[in-house]
Amino acid sequence: MEKIRKFDEIEDCFILDFDPSDIETSLHRIYTLPVSSFTDDDGGGGGDLSVVAEKGQVACRDYPHSRHICIKYPFDKTPHENYCKLCYCYVCDCAAPCKDWKDSKSAHCNASEKDGDWKEQRRLKRKQEIKLPKS
Repeated sequence: MEKIRKFDEIEDCFILDFDPSDIETSLHRIYTLPVSSFTDDDGGGGGDLSVVAEKGQVACRDYPHSRHICIKYPFDKTPHENYCKLCYCYVCDCAAPCKDWKDSKSAHCNASEKDGDWKEQRRLKRKQEIKLPKS
C-alpha cells in the first residue's frame, strides 16, 4: 500500500486496464498472464507493448488537463508549444494557449507542477485573481 501512495504522489494520470472495484479478479488476471503474451508477432521477446483496444475514457486525454500531462503531446517528447484542444495553461488555469504561452521571458507552455518556480507563479496568479475590486 505504501508503494501505491508513493506512486500517487508522483503521477498525475493513471490508465487502468482493470476494474478497480473488482481488484481481486483483476490482480489474479494480471499475475497469471503467460510469458508468451509479452512477445512480438514473430515469437521473439521484444520489449514492446501493443494496445489493441481500450474501454472508457482516459483522464489525461478525454478531459481538460494541464499541458504537462497531455497524452496526445507528451511533455518530454514533443515541443511544449504544442497543445491539444483540451489542454490548459498550468499557471493561468485557462484554455491553451494563454496570452503568455510563448512569452520570451516566461513561456507558460513550459509550466509544470514539478517545478517550484511555476508553482509559485500559479499561486501568485490565483491570489491576484481572488482580490476583490475596491469599492
